[in-house]
Amino acid sequence: MTETAVESAAAQSKSQQAYTAVKARIVEGIYTPGYRLVLAKIAEDLGFSVVPVREAIRRLEAEGLVKFERNVGATVSGIDPTEYLYTMQTLSIVEGAATALSAPLIDSVAIARARAVNEEMRECLEHFDPVRFTALNQDFHSVLFEHCPNPHILDLVHRGWNRLASLRSSTFRFVPGRAQESVQEHEALLQLIESGADADTIEHAARRHRAATLDAYLATTN
Repeated sequence: MTETAVESAAAQSKSQQAYTAVKARIVEGIYTPGYRLVLAKIAEDLGFSVVPVREAIRRLEAEGLVKFERNVGATVSGIDPTEYLYTMQTLSIVEGAATALSAPLIDSVAIARARAVNEEMRECLEHFDPVRFTALNQDFHSVLFEHCPNPHILDLVHRGWNRLASLRSSTFRFVPGRAQESVQEHEALLQLIESGADADTIEHAARRHRAATLDAYLATTN
């Protein structure tokens, strides 16, 4: 590899590191909507030059996480309420279906794993951390839908969760009171699956659970 190629690879590596670091701070809420991204300061914090940071910011702009404003520069984008609404509505449908199809295939080991995650979520309520709670929430639901035998539905569920991540949707940051209800609804879902409830009942409960989080969020924006 030539010296020029080595330098190019190093620059790409730093750009990726900068991208990962800045995106993590946005997703975790350290950089909140409207936060001004000063490239020189970020570069200094990361120990890089401005060039890889600028490339990282451009990638984040393409993903919709960052926007450029005249006379301001790069700032963190706000959450698009319409996009969030559509994503949650779609996810409630496909995840409800995936959970119902998975239910007959969920064994006692998986139930125990889901219940253990839900207990971690319950403990998380004492010193509430919305980012950790959201991560645990995804872990819980993945246990319930990961056995879905329909790969197309499962792909749609994964796409929905990925879209929520790109929206930085730790909804519980905005509606922390919803977290307590969510844990209780999780246990109710597990009991339905354990009891061998029919698919329609499980699907309705899963959809209602997702819709309740959306309704709680929308109530804060009206």
